[in-house]
Amino acid sequence: MARARLATFDRGATLFRVGDHPEVLYFVFDGELVLVRHSRNGQEVVLQRTHTGFFAEASIESHRYHCDGVAKERSRVCLLPAEAFRRALASDPSFRAAWIQLLAREIRSLRTRCERLVLRSVEERIVHYIESEGSDGAIELDRSFKAWALDLGVTHEALYRALARMTRSGLLLRRGPRLRLARAKTER
Repeated sequence: MARARLATFDRGATLFRVGDHPEVLYFVFDGELVLVRHSRNGQEVVLQRTHTGFFAEASIESHRYHCDGVAKERSRVCLLPAEAFRRALASDPSFRAAWIQLLAREIRSLRTRCERLVLRSVEERIVHYIESEGSDGAIELDRSFKAWALDLGVTHEALYRALARMTRSGLLLRRGPRLRLARAKTER
């Protein structure tokens, strides 16, 4: 931590590009950073979106970035020197154990996201998100509906239509960014 430094990235700033050598580990205090790849047809594919927490952490053991890192909004970030971080992992068993636990939680989260992305309907993805990421059938979104649509793998127009259908049918109660499922999972 003695070698860590704070940085602020403006919206649209590129932190690194594919092929760059990872020099630091990023910890986001606030804002939004994304890992992005571009498909052959130029479409942007977001692989990670971080509002708070570690960002691009898998690169700590890589010689090159496999994605671009971009600030989607103004972000305050702690930059931890990668080499010092690796030395701390090698020399401190309790730090290494905490890091492994964090990575295990991230893997579980990614598996849940993969599970959600194979669901066919937008409504199913919304319900899955609320049930897996929320509590007691409710969630307060910490991002815009457009950003949430990207996380769900749908267009924002499709998301808005599905939310309207679910609200009209009585399945969903909406109050701004707060969403609550109106019926228990077993009643569907």
